[in-house]
Amino acid sequence: MNPARRLGIWLAIWAGMLFLLILIGGATRLTESGLSITEWNVVSGVVPPLSAEAWNLEFEKYRQIPQYQAIHAGMTVEQFKGIFLWEYLHRLWARLVTVAFALPLLWFLAKGMIPRQVRGRLWLLLLLLGAQGALGWFMVSSGLSGRIEVSQYRLAAHFAAALLIYGATVWTAADFLARPQAGSGDQGRARHLSWCVTALAIVTAIAGAFVAGLRAGHAYNTFPLMAGHVVPPGYGALSPWPRNLFENVAAVQFNHRCLALITFAAIVAFWGWSRTRVLEPAARRAIARLAAAAVLQVALGIATLLLVVPVGLGVAHQAGAIVLITAGLLSMHALRKRGRAISPPAQSRSSAAS
Repeated sequence: MNPARRLGIWLAIWAGMLFLLILIGGATRLTESGLSITEWNVVSGVVPPLSAEAWNLEFEKYRQIPQYQAIHAGMTVEQFKGIFLWEYLHRLWARLVTVAFALPLLWFLAKGMIPRQVRGRLWLLLLLLGAQGALGWFMVSSGLSGRIEVSQYRLAAHFAAALLIYGATVWTAADFLARPQAGSGDQGRARHLSWCVTALAIVTAIAGAFVAGLRAGHAYNTFPLMAGHVVPPGYGALSPWPRNLFENVAAVQFNHRCLALITFAAIVAFWGWSRTRVLEPAARRAIARLAAAAVLQVALGIATLLLVVPVGLGVAHQAGAIVLITAGLLSMHALRKRGRAISPPAQSRSSAAS
């Protein structure tokens, strides 16, 4: 196997690990488990409580924060273990994801297999991973005093950073694995349109993080109207007005709905337009997959809303958002300008040939 393919497979597998990490994070949020571990112990936190005394100590720490009294008052130690283990799994998997990136990266570098064009990108990903861990704790700390949940602003920032790391990984894996295509016909215009619809999908997903942070999905559980109105009552109730975009439950849910429907319409229109244009077969297939992902995600979103956000369906809706963004990124990649191909260093090529 040539070095480029090895690198691409490693990054594709690692992107899958990131995908799972994001879903575990979503489940942690939906089960109200994110504040169950009240300290950030990077090394010692790898080991969970192993005795009744250790469990009682962790439970006592949780009982000191406002969320316990507001949401989980009267919880037993056994019930606490359920929410603790979700957050523990989230943190443990995040550590494993970091190791699964750092160790292969160092090995590939030592073997001289990483092309110069992407070394900086991979080092930046490693730095972003460390920053994401710190941002995660910054988010959790916002809910330990004075609030009963984490700040929706910090939650959205944490999610956006995860999307950035995931997107850069998917793109880099595609750089190594995708076969070069000869750009032709309407590729240029299609490339610009794919950027636009993918950007819409990302903005919609981040708007969804504000919905999650405010538990806005538990309100206005009808579709397409909200409390019998197109625009819900109280949309602009907060002052100054810009606060409504991020702190008003009615406005946050309405905006997410609108963005989702606009994104869906834009993707379907893009797909319909692409069917009448001269495009490479790989690009045409990528756009079709993007349209299919959009249909699935809208269906998941409406079902999640109407059923008042059951945990399994809420996680599936978040998975649908990542699948949609992935499809958008791969359509962008299939339509990208053809520059100089990424190739392994000369030393690695000669060793592979021998």
